[in-house]
Amino acid sequence: MTRHWTDDEPLECTIVVPEAPNVRTFAFRAPSGKTFDYKPGQFITLELPLPGGPIERTYTISSAPSRPLTLSVTVKRQEDSIGTAWMFEHLRPGMRIKAYGPAGQFALGDPKAKYLLVSAGSGITPMMAMATYLYDFGDNPDVRLIACARRPSELIFRQRLIHMASRVPGLHLSFAVTEEEPYEVWTGYLGRLNQLMLGLMAPDYLDRQIYCCGPEEFMTMVREALIGMGFDMERYHQESFAAPAALAEEVPEFDDFAPQEASGAEVVFARSGVTVDCFETDTILSLSRAKGLRIPSGCTFGICGTCKVKKRAGEVHMVHNGGISEDDIAEGYILACCSHPKGRVEIEA
Repeated sequence: MTRHWTDDEPLECTIVVPEAPNVRTFAFRAPSGKTFDYKPGQFITLELPLPGGPIERTYTISSAPSRPLTLSVTVKRQEDSIGTAWMFEHLRPGMRIKAYGPAGQFALGDPKAKYLLVSAGSGITPMMAMATYLYDFGDNPDVRLIACARRPSELIFRQRLIHMASRVPGLHLSFAVTEEEPYEVWTGYLGRLNQLMLGLMAPDYLDRQIYCCGPEEFMTMVREALIGMGFDMERYHQESFAAPAALAEEVPEFDDFAPQEASGAEVVFARSGVTVDCFETDTILSLSRAKGLRIPSGCTFGICGTCKVKKRAGEVHMVHNGGISEDDIAEGYILACCSHPKGRVEIEA
């Protein structure tokens, strides 16, 4: 008979812990006393006994297999939650529910490798499992963890991560928020995560395996930033808030645009009457300078917004660092320093 828990046995809830606004951790044990065996980053499916009939919901495991006596999920209640809302209102210590798994392809590899774990919001859940496992492994890990949230109070597991990092010098933490709390001093990063922040938080990111989890828009931004910085995307792994991939063939393939040096393009500077044959890897700003055309510029990192110009026609690939608003983008403006032409582009310059 196996000594590990299998999904023919229900899980018994042992404790419910509030973690952040609308976020709770639900811990479970096997009534038989069997231990849990899984990979950090995997998920489990819970069968929740709603009044209208049972429903199944999938949650990433936030505990680590190096602590095998319990299994935890950390969940955030959304306005349209059904299963999670039931858990918040009804799931209490002592209750038993059916579960399936664990499973999933988003899982930590070699514990001795160099990692960069990037998360936003409740995307910290698999990262907590991975960080805890690396902390428990016994060797000093080489891992950098980036956690992003709207406010400091919404940084899930912040104090637990700080405690681990204070005891293991190889665990480096960076926190970023977009809003400060009233009457509270915030000394971390302020603003949306961008290329510049990534370079400061993890200067050796090119040497690391990168795991990312968060809202789709956040993960797209991270991928585009990494592509723009020349990262080998074969070493990039991501999970999402949608249903996790149980099988390898279910892992989505990304169709992110990456400028190619071999792909030709054309930029027309309409006001100057200059047309330039170029490549997708060229920026609008570098092409203007090569032709002696003046587009005002400052940082050249997509931060200051000095090089904002109007795009009359065509498409560009722009990965900026906060120097342009969504309203300006909607009106056709681009930042010349970080915009690459896709085919024929006409610029008002």
